Amino acid sequence: QVQLVESGGGLVQAGGSLRLSCAASGRTFTFSTSAMGWFRQAPGKEREFVATIIAWGGGTTKYTDSVKGRFTISRDNAKNTVYLQMNSLKPEDTAVYYCAARRTPLTSDTIAQYDYWGQGTQVTVSS
Repeated sequence: QVQLVESGGGLVQAGGSLRLSCAASGRTFTFSTSAMGWFRQAPGKEREFVATIIAWGGGTTKYTDSVKGRFTISRDNAKNTVYLQMNSLKPEDTAVYYCAARRTPLTSDTIAQYDYWGQGTQVTVSS
């Protein structure tokens, strides 16, 4: 059983910042060899890719265009945790944010290529 637990969501004014965390656990899950990703789903919209990071960190990352320069994904393999630092937040960033893990080290921006998902954390940005 693999568990991904997100935290750090909340209500923030436009221009503000939030830092999301996702703690991973599981007897059959090796965090340090798993690529991680963040996705989001706004009301009435499909879930979309936000950011991804390669397994060993400090290396390959990828972002959706709308968050480039504002969001930063990072990971701490010693703590089995992935983060999403969100700055200069906009009302259009309002969504439920999901953490996801792959059973391979390589990044992906495709929902279907992720094997495990968290339950999500709500981020609301007021104008």
